[in-house]
Amino acid sequence: MNSPPKDEQMLAIAAVERDTGLSKDTLRVWERRYGFPCPVRDDNGDRLYPFDQVDKLRLIRRLLDQGNRPARVVGASLEELANLLDLADLGKTTAGAQSSVIDVAAFLESVRLHRCIELRASLQQMLLKQGLQRFAADTLCLLNAEIGQAWMRGELDVPEEHLYTEQVQNVLRTAIGSHANISGRPRLLLTTFPDELHGLGLLMVEAMLVPEGATCVSLGIQTPIQDIASAAVAGEFDIVALSFSGAFPVRQAIDGLKDLHRLLPAGIELWAGGAAVQGKHKRLEQVRIIDSLDDAVAALLEWRANHKG
Repeated sequence: MNSPPKDEQMLAIAAVERDTGLSKDTLRVWERRYGFPCPVRDDNGDRLYPFDQVDKLRLIRRLLDQGNRPARVVGASLEELANLLDLADLGKTTAGAQSSVIDVAAFLESVRLHRCIELRASLQQMLLKQGLQRFAADTLCLLNAEIGQAWMRGELDVPEEHLYTEQVQNVLRTAIGSHANISGRPRLLLTTFPDELHGLGLLMVEAMLVPEGATCVSLGIQTPIQDIASAAVAGEFDIVALSFSGAFPVRQAIDGLKDLHRLLPAGIELWAGGAAVQGKHKRLEQVRIIDSLDDAVAALLEWRANHKG
């Protein structure tokens, strides 16, 4: 790697991780496997990333979150990535029919201007109109996509995206708390593996299952595999459920799930959802792959049917 030009500003790998949501390990793996990103080295040998590469990484992360695989997008040109994003936008036009209760433009403006009170009020109003499950499965999925697109268009920056996520999490936690059931079955333990920085998916799954009478306990994000297994056994859980964003390396997810399955007793099921594990049913035959938020409810009903009495 070459030394950085003296007049060009660059970001260290920790800053890129915070900015894009892509872990340091993921960036290093892509560098070896796909030849991108292509950081330079400073005088201490540490990686530095030009701004144009960081912009491309943001675009890649959005496409990963929409279900694209790293092998398809990491090595693609900017033009190819833009075309993929355009196709994704076309697919969202039908979702507009679901958003009659959402003034998306006004909502995005509130995010851009950091109007926290307005944001929270809008989210709570939509929650009251739709109920917790439809709010999570329909409205939040749509808003998540809109926030991502606004970010890619340069209309929102990372702080605004974090503001949105924080407000959504606050509203979901309050609503979930009002449905809490400490004795409902099944008992689910929710978390993510180390290097998975995204936790909103866990809350959205919890929002679907708690109204069905399930007991959900979240360990938050980035829990070591051995700790997950120990907590599942000690807490007498029925199911361990993990979330994987599109930025999480697929091979790492598959290997980790197989390792965790070996550590769990036969009576504890393992569920996994999110972009990184979509379509991996055959490679993870002993793991229940959750294809959507509604599928999480279907899996719950299936579990109950298999555990009557």
